[in-house]
Amino acid sequence: MPSETIVLLGVNHKKTPLEVREKLALSSGYEEPLAALGAIKGIREYYLLSTCNRVEILVSTDAADVVEKKLAGFLFGDALTPDQYEKHLYCYRDAEAIHHLFMVAASLDSMIVGESQILGQLKEAYRWSSEKKCTGPILNKLLHKSFSVAKRVRSETRIGSSAVSISYAAIELAKKIFGSLEAKRVLLIGAGEMAELAAEHLVGNGAKDVVVANRTLERALDLAKRFNGRAVGLDEMLEQLGQVDIIVSSTGAPGIILHRDDVKPLMRNRRNKPLFFIDIAVPRDLDPALNDLDNVYLYDIDDLNNVVELNKAERDKEAIKASRIVDEEALKFKDWQAGLAITPTLAALREKGNAIARMELERTLPRLEGLSDKERQNVEKMASAIVSKLLHDPMLFLKSESCKDQSERKVDMFRSVFGLEKNSDQ
Repeated sequence: MPSETIVLLGVNHKKTPLEVREKLALSSGYEEPLAALGAIKGIREYYLLSTCNRVEILVSTDAADVVEKKLAGFLFGDALTPDQYEKHLYCYRDAEAIHHLFMVAASLDSMIVGESQILGQLKEAYRWSSEKKCTGPILNKLLHKSFSVAKRVRSETRIGSSAVSISYAAIELAKKIFGSLEAKRVLLIGAGEMAELAAEHLVGNGAKDVVVANRTLERALDLAKRFNGRAVGLDEMLEQLGQVDIIVSSTGAPGIILHRDDVKPLMRNRRNKPLFFIDIAVPRDLDPALNDLDNVYLYDIDDLNNVVELNKAERDKEAIKASRIVDEEALKFKDWQAGLAITPTLAALREKGNAIARMELERTLPRLEGLSDKERQNVEKMASAIVSKLLHDPMLFLKSESCKDQSERKVDMFRSVFGLEKNSDQ
């Protein structure tokens, strides 16, 4: 009996350099690639995940060797030869494929361990495969299990709770100062990418009234529009300091643009309401002496990097716990998969035993004259009980742990011993 193999083949940011990933022969989106995958012979169920950092194909097949070569060709087309891409391609089967998928879902294989985006990407890819009827009972079960593994990792570990990017670290520190960022006002000094990202996270955490002060007003207007905010000139910066709570500075200025003596008089007018400065410019925009003022908190890029490094170490500890959960869940799924292989054999064995009992009853009962209905029922029950007791130990063996090792070979031998390959009517 040919058994189905789960195959996972792909490329990612860890094992495949960008110049190779750029040669992937996939059209954008999911519709066309899924249609092309469906035309490959030997695939029974299939799923495609495509993100900026990885492309992975997951299939169930009864011709794994042939299908693996076809999938590699599907990924690269004529852009690269097998010699050029094989060393960058990874391919896993069954237990290894299951384990890898769970690692991806739990964000343990991500560029930033613990990030939450990958789970949404997995679910979106599954939605496409499911709607196009590409997946079936095996991959549906496997992918749903990967989602629950990710959920379990999130609920039982703190892998996603610590900031591991500069902008997230800034938010974490702001929350420690203000408690909540709800309705806090933000001033961006400069309109660089890092400031934009920090503002995005601040607004996402409840901050409002974003003001952008920039040397180029046009750029300030563009960025302010993103956050439904206001744009001002850089010469209006001091005036805005009296009205905001959080300042993110990222100009390209060659030296300090805001000094301690500029801010000190403002604090009296603010009645010492806290001011939180995030200086992510190199060289620094803000005077380190700002930290000497009461209720003024200044963090520069080195401070934020220290937070990031501490949090990365914390995530590494949590990743060990998360990996144990993945190992455990992968073993459970492997047991379920092994159960699939023996289920048809168990059913065939029981059916053969019942068929033999029925045949012998049909031969014997007519010869036993004078039996009452109750006596006939008792004879039938006895025949059924004999079959059940005879099959009990063989069935236990088939379900046992000892049979899981080399299960395919043992199941084939089992079927031969009991003649289950034959259409027997003895």
